[in-house]
Amino acid sequence: MFKFLKGVVGSSGGVKDLPYNIGEPYSSAWGSWTHYRGTSKDDNSPVSIFSLSCTSTQDGRLGAARNGVKRLRTVRHPNVLSFLHSTEVETVEGSLTKLTIYMVTEPVMPLAEKLKELNLEGTHRDEYYAWGLHQIAKAVSFLNNDCKLVHGNICVASVVVTPNLDWKIHAFDVLSEFDSSNPDSGGPMLQYDWLIGSQYKSMELSKSDWALIRKSPVWAIDSWGLGCLIYEIFSGAKLSKTEDLRNTAFLPKTLLPDYQRLLGSTPSRRMNPSKLINNSEFFQNKLVETIQFLDILNLKDSVEKDAFFRKLVSLAEQLPRQIVLAKVLPMLAAALEFGSASASALNPLLKLGSWLSVDDFNVKVLPTLTKLFASNDRGIRVGLLQHIDQFGSSLSSQVVDEQVFPHLANGFSDTSAFLRELTLKAMLILVPKLSQRTISGSLLKYLSKLQVDEEPAIRTNTTILIGNIAAYLNEATRKRVLINAFTVRALRDGFAPARSAGIMALSATSLYYDITEIGTRILPSLVVLTVDGDSDVRSKAFEATERFLNLVKQGFGQVETDGEVSTSLSSTNTAGASILGWAMSSLTMKGKTAESSALSTNITSLTVTNSTENITAAGAHEIKVSKVQTDNVSTKNITESSVPSNGWGDMDEDNSADDDVDKDGWDDMESFESPVPSALSRIQAAQQRPVQAPPRVSSTNSVSSAEEETFFSKPPGNSGDYLAQDDDPWAAIAAPPPSTTVKPLSLSGSRVAGPTRVRQAQHVSIDSVLGKKSEVSGRGRGRAGPMKLGAQRINRSSD
Repeated sequence: MFKFLKGVVGSSGGVKDLPYNIGEPYSSAWGSWTHYRGTSKDDNSPVSIFSLSCTSTQDGRLGAARNGVKRLRTVRHPNVLSFLHSTEVETVEGSLTKLTIYMVTEPVMPLAEKLKELNLEGTHRDEYYAWGLHQIAKAVSFLNNDCKLVHGNICVASVVVTPNLDWKIHAFDVLSEFDSSNPDSGGPMLQYDWLIGSQYKSMELSKSDWALIRKSPVWAIDSWGLGCLIYEIFSGAKLSKTEDLRNTAFLPKTLLPDYQRLLGSTPSRRMNPSKLINNSEFFQNKLVETIQFLDILNLKDSVEKDAFFRKLVSLAEQLPRQIVLAKVLPMLAAALEFGSASASALNPLLKLGSWLSVDDFNVKVLPTLTKLFASNDRGIRVGLLQHIDQFGSSLSSQVVDEQVFPHLANGFSDTSAFLRELTLKAMLILVPKLSQRTISGSLLKYLSKLQVDEEPAIRTNTTILIGNIAAYLNEATRKRVLINAFTVRALRDGFAPARSAGIMALSATSLYYDITEIGTRILPSLVVLTVDGDSDVRSKAFEATERFLNLVKQGFGQVETDGEVSTSLSSTNTAGASILGWAMSSLTMKGKTAESSALSTNITSLTVTNSTENITAAGAHEIKVSKVQTDNVSTKNITESSVPSNGWGDMDEDNSADDDVDKDGWDDMESFESPVPSALSRIQAAQQRPVQAPPRVSSTNSVSSAEEETFFSKPPGNSGDYLAQDDDPWAAIAAPPPSTTVKPLSLSGSRVAGPTRVRQAQHVSIDSVLGKKSEVSGRGRGRAGPMKLGAQRINRSSD
């Protein structure tokens, strides 16, 4: 029997029947209880453990403790300590049997120790004390007015503080029901009133005048206790005797009248705790009002919310920093996470979060921001993208790849140009945390579409982004993407800054090209731009051409030393892939760019007019470029160079990172409209022009089929207006444009005045037009005779 009882208590400070580990005790606790720090054995979460031991079952403290555990389990209120678990353990020590009660609650700390730790002074101290007393008064009012219960011993020892700095009441050992008509009410208080210190007893309770107590209001005893609590927290010392309550020198003047009414000598005239909350001027301060507004945020309209969040940052700077970080910040994060706060709350959240340490920020703020990327509110999405530089570096690679990017990628195809541009710029921070599978399989497809976006600024910044993320692409992807993205698209864009961006991106990524690619694909495209209509493009083209020529010379210069031509420039190119600045931000400001960079300087021939439209009711705006004009700059100045016909090319088969991606990487993309008119659209426009009637010629002077096919297959206009298109949006142009000269149609025996442009599919012979040796089906039965020109009369029989 002794061995069994001895095995009840486990090792390492834990009790066998208690699923919690007991830690170090606090220095103070109410009554005979001992307050321990503790953790859960399941998830190691923090808890508080209260224990009380008795050597006799007849000990009165044991009965009171059981009453306290029972009451704490059944009473639920935001300002009452939350109960988790309880158990009783019986152990044998020598000849004595020891009974211990364990009660587990949420993690809390004694109020007296927490106030010393905070060490608040002046106005900040009064504001925090006001908030704490406001919470305790609400709890006491709930017990007295709603539950008809009397706590009996409100003091500093019966108040604890949560990690969020909320004050909560406990110590329900003498908690009793109050009923003035029932003489048996107040049983526990009658039995265990000796547990209450004499200095905390009101006059009627110290005299044990139970008849007077039953005639008094239910709040009379606890109002006296509130007065004792106010004295102890402002004096900073434990109340030693009742007479000390007369010392009011250290109390705030706004609280003094209410303090005196709480400690009235006549029980019936003492202040109700509910009136203390509503009427006292002491509780009307910025901290209390801020927390109360956040508590009832769901009841506020959008105008009130926006006005509150706009001033919250400046207001928080005036409040106690410790309380703001421990109380206001978690409330703000919860409001955003559960949808009660608007997008305007995101800026205060990030501002207050910047006051935290890195570890605390990752625990308290970052999980909320990660969940907000899944929000459908455009205002919140815009806010996250605008401030991603403040928290993007704190996101882990796994979180970005699995939780953030799938939701963030929706912004690439959003109908709002402003949101597409913000999504594009955000990728510069997040790309280093993406896996190669995500970059090659998803991101580059979105960038391919954005490079032909209808907004010139987005096309320009997409080119810059591709140049900046080149270092994070694997070798096979760089070979397939970079040159095609810069030469085939960027250098041929009708927007001058986009061409400048392409030139600079080529220069910044010169480390990744070999001599063959430079000589056959890059230099031919750059030389064309040396005669561009824009001066900034011309100057950059000259610089880039000279740079790449020097790289080729350096590569072939190794022939003299190594005896063979080195196609790799890794040993000679020391520039590397430098970071390019955003070219322009015409979607965010009106009349001028918001960010200056090398690509947007000295561009005087560009006129940008912006128009604004609403994104959300919260006030986020979408600014769209509506018109772009260039002075004598057209795609005619950009001739097309011959590049390999495979476009982006096939990726290496041994590239393990892209095994599940399509080999070309771009075939499965949706169709889109190129910013440069296609050849088909030009042909269709030409077909709508008036067609001259063909001259009357004899059947003997017909055109040979080979000459007709050669003539009709050539598009109108010169070669500068013709741009071949491929099904693959990233594909390069497979062959040079056709010749612009058109041979006149040569007819034997006669000369036609001019070429006749008709579609080859609709061509018919002259014989069929003249009705010779041709028959067509008539409307009646049988076969009709030769077709005659002009109106004809058809005779039908009556049957």
